Amino acid sequence: MTDPVSPSQLRVSDADRALVETRLRRAVEVGQLELRELDERARLVWGARTRGDLDAVTADLGPLPAPAVTAASASPARRDRSPVFSDTGGGTAMRVLTTIWACVLVVNVVTWAAVSLGTGEFIFPWPLFVLTPGAVLLTLYVAGIGRPGD
Repeated sequence: MTDPVSPSQLRVSDADRALVETRLRRAVEVGQLELRELDERARLVWGARTRGDLDAVTADLGPLPAPAVTAASASPARRDRSPVFSDTGGGTAMRVLTTIWACVLVVNVVTWAAVSLGTGEFIFPWPLFVLTPGAVLLTLYVAGIGRPGD
């Protein structure tokens, strides 16, 4: 029969090595290590074969402090705002159609402005014709197509 292997002699995977390297990078962020030390220890981490080798790399590091609360992490997430379109099929269709319409409108207005400026005279504002599909989209939205339920 084979003798049981001690936990410190178990082989480690790349995922284990990556976790230890992440721990070392966090130690640099909080000032427990210098960059030079990180480089040396990262080489040891990626050369480690056993759990004991990995444990030796972080043995002298104390516990990490809790992450600091920043203004970005304290503010509500973007998902907390109410959505403009619902997550239903109608909402997805309205989102796509509105995006396409807005892009076409912008291209038309920029082209019209460039032609008007290039010729030096006011040309009939053909982008007004693109407002019709926008009015249809707005009418559908007001009628409730793609609008999130309150």
